[in-house]
Amino acid sequence: MPHEEHHRTHRTGWLRAAVLGANDGIVSTASLILGVASAQASHAGIVLAGVAGLVAGAMSMAAGEYVSVSSQSDTEQADLAIEREGLASDEEAEREELAEIYVERGLDAALAKEVANQLMAHDALGAHARDELGISEILRARPLQAALASAGAFGVGAAMPLLTAVLAGETELMPLVAGTSLAFLALLGAAAARVGGASMTIGALRVLFWGALAMALTAGVGALFGIAA
Repeated sequence: MPHEEHHRTHRTGWLRAAVLGANDGIVSTASLILGVASAQASHAGIVLAGVAGLVAGAMSMAAGEYVSVSSQSDTEQADLAIEREGLASDEEAEREELAEIYVERGLDAALAKEVANQLMAHDALGAHARDELGISEILRARPLQAALASAGAFGVGAAMPLLTAVLAGETELMPLVAGTSLAFLALLGAAAARVGGASMTIGALRVLFWGALAMALTAGVGALFGIAA
């Protein structure tokens, strides 16, 4: 039977964007709701603030991810253009450069040269992109995918505290939003760690800490300015 291994590296692109989006959606929307509620706003005003936060946050996540990942993609394309030019102008120098990389990784010179010859005969640009630049198909920047994953995940995450705020009465709104949001964050952290192959406990604890801190600070600001008003 062939030896099979199940790696998780291929998930890093969409997983990072999805976890970031969902986490930000829960934390920012719950914090916004708690801050407005602490300022003694009406129930309708609290819900309106939550809806506005969801829409604005989702668009901000999409735009931010698209711009940042596009910058990464632009850098990758610029480096690939340099490699194309090098291969067109001096293929032998590029072959020697690739062989030197394999020597540094532990191959003897003769074998490294043979490997470089065969890989360049198959896909010269791909070999240099992967082994010289560290650009692979799995880890290549995908701006649109990252933007959609972040916006969608933010919307799903933000909907959780927002729905709680809609259904909760005014007196129990703050403890319910805070409690359910922390529970959602713990589940998200644990699930993300599980998908990524890390400790579920550590994954849950780290998002709980930062989520609780953000909510507490925002609620404090809302209470302070609400009292001042």
